Amino acid sequence: SFSSRYGPKMPLAVDCTAELIRCKVLDSSGRLKSHELILSYGLALVRFVNLITERKQKMVKIPLRQLAREVGIPVWVVDLRHELTHGKLPRLALCRKGCDVVLDWLRKMYWNRQLGNNLCEKDDDEKQEQEEGEANAELDSDAWV
Repeated sequence: SFSSRYGPKMPLAVDCTAELIRCKVLDSSGRLKSHELILSYGLALVRFVNLITERKQKMVKIPLRQLAREVGIPVWVVDLRHELTHGKLPRLALCRKGCDVVLDWLRKMYWNRQLGNNLCEKDDDEKQEQEEGEANAELDSDAWV
């Protein structure tokens, strides 16, 4: 497994990706009830938002919604995290959508960079590229250790 290979130094992006993929595999297996899936997705999404924003929060207290905007995470994912941490269980469909959006964000912001620019998808929209570039600058290598 990833954990045994990396030990405690596993990059956060790898950890989050593995957890979210595990949720999707459990979902497709059909073995879990709806509320169990919501809790699984919920925990993975809460951990993702917390881990991605935690390092910046230590420097200065910035609202999570603002941090999400800065790194390109949809604000509704932060709102979903808020619901989950305050005991209100969202619909399963929203958790599934959140998982897909976050996996897509991890693919763009982490995995594509690991593969190298020659293998990355090229966006036609220069503004989106610029925003992603700014978010990448925010996420220096230390953020993923």
